[in-house]
Amino acid sequence: MSRYTPSEIEPKWQTEWDAAGVFTAKVDPSKPKFYVLEMFPYPSGRIHMGHVRNYTMGDVVARTKLAQGFSVLHPMGWDAFGMPAENAAMEQGGHPGTWTYNNIDVMRGQMKPLGLSIDWSREFATCDPEYYGQQQAMFIDMLEAGLVYRKNAVVNWDPVDMTVLANEQVENGRGWRSGALVERRELTQWFFKISDYSDELLSALDGLKDWPEKVRLMQANWIGKSQGLQFSFETVNAPAGFEQIEVYTTRPDTLWGASFAAIAAEHPLAKALEAQNPEIAAFIAECRKGGTTAEEIETAEKVGFDTGLRVRHPLDPSIELPVWIANFILMDYGTGAIFGCPAHDQRDFEFATKYGLSIPPVFVAEGAEEALLSEPFVPAKSERVRYVRNVAGAEVKTGEQGILDAIALAEEKGFGKGVTKFRLRDWGLSRQRYWGCPIPVVHCAACGVVPEKKENLPIELPKDVSFDQPGNPLDRHPTWRDCACPSCGAPARRETDTMDTFVDSSWYYARFTAPRATTPTDLAEADYWMNVDQYIGGIEHAILHLLYSRFFARAMHKTGHLPAKAIEPFNALFTQGMVTHEIYLTRDANGRPIYHLPEDIIRSETGATLKDGSPVELIPSAKMSKSKKNVVDPMNIIASYGADTARWFVMSDSPPERDVEWTAAGADATFKHLNRVWNLSVKVAEMDEGTAGAGDKDLAKAVARATEDVTRAIEGFAFNKGIAALYGLTNAIAKAEASAPAMRQALRDLAKLMSPFTPHLSESIWAAQGGEGLCAIAAWPKADPALLVDDEVTLPIQINGKRRGEITVPKDMPASEVEKIALANEDVVRFLNGQPVKKLIVVPGRIVNVVI
Repeated sequence: MSRYTPSEIEPKWQTEWDAAGVFTAKVDPSKPKFYVLEMFPYPSGRIHMGHVRNYTMGDVVARTKLAQGFSVLHPMGWDAFGMPAENAAMEQGGHPGTWTYNNIDVMRGQMKPLGLSIDWSREFATCDPEYYGQQQAMFIDMLEAGLVYRKNAVVNWDPVDMTVLANEQVENGRGWRSGALVERRELTQWFFKISDYSDELLSALDGLKDWPEKVRLMQANWIGKSQGLQFSFETVNAPAGFEQIEVYTTRPDTLWGASFAAIAAEHPLAKALEAQNPEIAAFIAECRKGGTTAEEIETAEKVGFDTGLRVRHPLDPSIELPVWIANFILMDYGTGAIFGCPAHDQRDFEFATKYGLSIPPVFVAEGAEEALLSEPFVPAKSERVRYVRNVAGAEVKTGEQGILDAIALAEEKGFGKGVTKFRLRDWGLSRQRYWGCPIPVVHCAACGVVPEKKENLPIELPKDVSFDQPGNPLDRHPTWRDCACPSCGAPARRETDTMDTFVDSSWYYARFTAPRATTPTDLAEADYWMNVDQYIGGIEHAILHLLYSRFFARAMHKTGHLPAKAIEPFNALFTQGMVTHEIYLTRDANGRPIYHLPEDIIRSETGATLKDGSPVELIPSAKMSKSKKNVVDPMNIIASYGADTARWFVMSDSPPERDVEWTAAGADATFKHLNRVWNLSVKVAEMDEGTAGAGDKDLAKAVARATEDVTRAIEGFAFNKGIAALYGLTNAIAKAEASAPAMRQALRDLAKLMSPFTPHLSESIWAAQGGEGLCAIAAWPKADPALLVDDEVTLPIQINGKRRGEITVPKDMPASEVEKIALANEDVVRFLNGQPVKKLIVVPGRIVNVVI
């Protein structure tokens, strides 16, 4: 063997794996299957070290399972629709598809040198018509099954780009691209009925034992199950048709503290008043300029308009409460109407204080004489309080009991009933943009909304579009937009909204089981490969992507596209940490930061400078960001050190759920270690066959222990611990005084145990040590249980209660013999210095106690 040269060995072994079809997923009923999947990437144009870490984790698992005799499915695709491609077309000219597919080609070319065990024959992009055509077919099936509907909804509207924006695309009340003040506008939108599954999606979380607890909690909080009271205020002087205002509250025990009622700007009553009163219309117009997220509304200044209307208090009809329109109430939550209890709600307190409304307390802290109204008293529901105005008797009790008592009283008096509600709202999927999956319906004057015929799918996006003016190009494309009604044949118009990109990523895991099928899935293939046994991705997708995927699996089962067992599609979930790096910056004359790439920096013990010697500021351990230039290009690392060094480093430096900081020193140390392993293999390959084997048994025990430790570490996603065990095994082999056959077997086992992390180096070592076939498909080592049993034990020696030494003896050695060896130990002899021993106690397998 020559010196370790990754640039030569890595392409060689990748070519051999491809030629042998090692990673092509095959249905084999005689084998157990294992489906490992990483969240697929957006084709931004370049991979980064975060990609390397994410996909190496999945690769370690996939390669291990393949060696353990599983049929493995490890696919790759591209989450390819979305605004970045459309923005690139606006800014650079060209077509979003050209930009997207060019980026895919670049990123695929960057990923393949990593040696990932991916079945590239299953690759697809969500912007492929073959993919989104099947998505359109499922949309039609879900529409027929009652899982899709249209309704008016309030959305974020960018008046410059003339498009609906998702909440995350609104920054400080402005469109993220145009900078225009966003308006709240009511549009007709398409929705998935995910709320029908609220209770099921929540209760099923308990069965996801192999998901992180924090992810399950985040999903539970998002679904938001609550038990409360639904009741109606009787209006006093409202317009006809609004004799009652329906309210839902989770704290009915505070109803005695109501000092006002309030409705959302989009409430039907507010709309009726808007049409009659210019002042109300102006106020509502201002409300529509505000944010639409719960977080934005919570932090915004609370403003309201007193409508002059009044409602009767349900517990005492002689009490009338003013009705306000308030900017902190949304129609999407509850009923779009509330009662304000400012003594026990921060938001209501701010509102009442601003407008001089009364703040009557309902309860005080247990043991307190009176309420302090300088701030609201908001105890936990489990906290005991003393009710001073009680809807069900004055007494000390928890808030939870108070709520139950209030519901019981309301039902007894007949003005309300206990209701379970969920925070989860139906999924609005309409997007007024071009680069997305077209919604496969047409609008006919005679027939209404009509789904397209499946034989006409896919409804492909037109390629001849222009982005030279704001808005959705599909609205301006008559030859695509204008069509015949699939039902009656009369002139009709296509739906020009496209689907939210979350739809594309909510079922790709199922498509991978049969990516070339002429239906959304092949049930036989899905039945074999589903569920995903191990899913890997970022914590940033813990709520929406995973929740939508869980809903989609249920919807696909209902429409016949997935078996029942797949309604929870991901058996195990792992959320990895980020890869971080120092940020290097200087400042211009105005103090503004100028960022510099790592390759432009010279590091020394005293700090960091530019190549011209200018000092730079350091920001340690920050998330890699193109804008901050603290990115490390994996292609540069592979060119300098090889893919195996990058793979080993990102797996070795910290637990995979934590962040890992990339350092040049760490990469260099990794490369030196892999060189050491290579050189050890060269040395063993050249050993004389007649080498004595006095250390064969000790070496076999070291291999068995490492095999057990590495296997357990990979199964437990403790990759850094597995690599620590491999460091230990390398040291044991290097120091072993064993025979040539034993050393070669140990090197073959080391190669196999290292192969999930460093597959190219492992193949070379495997071949050099006489391994048959490819290391990638050689059987995973199994530890001989007999070799895992230690036949020796190390015993600490205590003298007068303090540890003074230790001895290693056979486990079954008689106590009398242990005593002799302990007293002969040189540390003990030196400490005793001739003093007589009063007592000596041997606790078998644990300790030797000496009393002097």
